[in-house]
Amino acid sequence: MKRFSLPDLGEGLTESELVSWRVAVGDHVELNQVIAEVETAKALVELPAPTAGVVTRLHVEPGTTVLVGEALVDFAPDGETAPLPSVPEADRPDVDRPSGAADREPVLVGYGPRTASGERPRRRARAAGDDTPAPAHTAPVPERSRPRATPPVRRLARDLGVDLGTLVGTGVGGRIAREEVERAATDLSGQLPERARGAGAAPAGTPEVTATAADGSVRRPITGVRRRTAEAMVNSAFTAPHVTEFLTVDVTPTMSLLDALAHSPRTGDHRVNILTVLAKAVCIAVRRTPAVNASWDEAAGEIVEYGHVGLGIAAATPRGLLVPNIARAEELSLFELADAVSDLVRTAREGRTAPAELRGGTITISNVGVFGVDAGTPILNPGEAAIVALGAVRRRPWEFEGQVALRHVVTLSLSFDHRLIDGEQGSRFLVDLGTMLSDPAMVLTMV
Repeated sequence: MKRFSLPDLGEGLTESELVSWRVAVGDHVELNQVIAEVETAKALVELPAPTAGVVTRLHVEPGTTVLVGEALVDFAPDGETAPLPSVPEADRPDVDRPSGAADREPVLVGYGPRTASGERPRRRARAAGDDTPAPAHTAPVPERSRPRATPPVRRLARDLGVDLGTLVGTGVGGRIAREEVERAATDLSGQLPERARGAGAAPAGTPEVTATAADGSVRRPITGVRRRTAEAMVNSAFTAPHVTEFLTVDVTPTMSLLDALAHSPRTGDHRVNILTVLAKAVCIAVRRTPAVNASWDEAAGEIVEYGHVGLGIAAATPRGLLVPNIARAEELSLFELADAVSDLVRTAREGRTAPAELRGGTITISNVGVFGVDAGTPILNPGEAAIVALGAVRRRPWEFEGQVALRHVVTLSLSFDHRLIDGEQGSRFLVDLGTMLSDPAMVLTMV
């Protein structure tokens, strides 16, 4: 038998939630075939099969949080079968973990963790405290047994605020059933909360609804991407001194350029829009003001100015805000940048952003204009010095060549870390962006 455990997905992540299985017991899978989806604190990740064979056992059910190194699925090599059960255990012990690098199984998304010895890890203790035996004159304290319940039932109890330790299971071996948890929740609140979904995980991209109260309010658990986003934003807001500046510019020439590109055979299938032009402008303006493409290294006592642009694009997804980035964006042409932005946003909204695409960002663009918003005060992506917000392009009366005319106007917002960037530097960078959007030909004077 070959056992596949949850691999190390990077970024110091120690656990993931199993969202869905793509296979069932008895299915034959090929090497690298996607077998499951897991949600980390950053993204939805597809797990590929590490081998070809037949699925003989699924160790966990959707909705279960799994630690790195815990067993997920067992395979039998082609031509072999094994009568292993497929029902997850209520009390899963720690799994066998190899002791050396030679025994670690490489997979496409990482490696399982290394343990200090080759011994089988013991079952986790059921009660708090150490393993030191009680003195002879002290009566031993009986160990509190863990309530027996399947992972979905445990999750339901947690969502409904029911302590499983107060229930007596009537199932096989004293196992607590779903109905008993719901009955306890009814006794506590006087009515059973309306569940928006079953015990399994929500479909990818669907916010999880835990319960709807009598007054219509909805409660959702703070998990995954949403929790990580909240922690990052709070940390950024209260660590970096934010300054935000605004610049409203006439972008009619850029809109005319986009219209020309849309009808040009050279454009082909490339989707060039105002966001693409801004992305290119950011890459060019960074060369003139490198302080905006930097980070504050407190531990080293240094300011790090990057030699490349990891261009982050803030993407709103059903699971929360993600900021995947385009590596070395300054090396891409306008059409290549258009393709990269389109692919990045589509992948993020589909929940398929790889963890590697969320690392290495150096400066970010947030397109709030797509929601019809004119301007905002964006919060810095942690570790970065600047973020640009693109507002909605609107037709407005505007002074043009000594007269008032209807022009395409947009507001740019720039938030920056005042520890790294002075007002003069931030203002120059923002004006450079506005200059290129108001007159694309001015790019020739900046490269």
